[in-house]
Amino acid sequence: MSERMNELGQPIGFAVPDWEACARPPREPMQGRYVRLEPITVADHAQDLFDAFAADMENRIWTYLPYGPFDSVDGCRTWIESTCLGDDPMFHAIIDSAKEKAVGVASYLRIEPAVGVIEVGHINYAPALQKTCGATEAMYLMMRRVFAELGYRRYEWKCDALNAGSCAAAGRLGFSYEGQFRQATMYKGRNRDTNWYSILDSEWPALERAYETWLSPENFDAGGKQKTSLASLIAREQA
Repeated sequence: MSERMNELGQPIGFAVPDWEACARPPREPMQGRYVRLEPITVADHAQDLFDAFAADMENRIWTYLPYGPFDSVDGCRTWIESTCLGDDPMFHAIIDSAKEKAVGVASYLRIEPAVGVIEVGHINYAPALQKTCGATEAMYLMMRRVFAELGYRRYEWKCDALNAGSCAAAGRLGFSYEGQFRQATMYKGRNRDTNWYSILDSEWPALERAYETWLSPENFDAGGKQKTSLASLIAREQA
């Protein structure tokens, strides 16, 4: 896209003449083939989430989150009540469609409808969800709502720079690395440098095609092993 100049000869950003503010994400379920995402509630999800998270005996899934782990289901209930029921962040429970059990959470946050920017975060997958088709599908469903349903321009992913798993996941899912904010915050009594990643609306069509191909049953053999990786499909679609 060519650089635009104002009447003073100064470079300025490209025009967005027909822009209208986006709607906020609705509190409606997102249904996929493997998982369903729905607004989190204490009554429906606290026990399932506590049981699913408890399978991580070493509590590794809580290292890079500002809360948790929880010693009891009451602690999980209190966390949901105090942290997860607002509009921003807007938490969703991730439901295993086959078992009808909550096996993880993710949220929209820093929601800015006026300029079309939204972030995904507070992602926590229990062992039962990790490295499954549902784990990828959950991120695809959230992404699809943001771009295809609501028309946002920018989708952000931020994580602790030391969280190697989250950094790798961002790259695999199609986010572009934008840099590191040093000493961005503190949590659990320690410093956090934050890595920033994003996807733009112009990148969505290629990503959508890659995700749809990867998630299709034809991409997996009888043993459930993928035939073509998501990263390969994204690279092919973006070429």
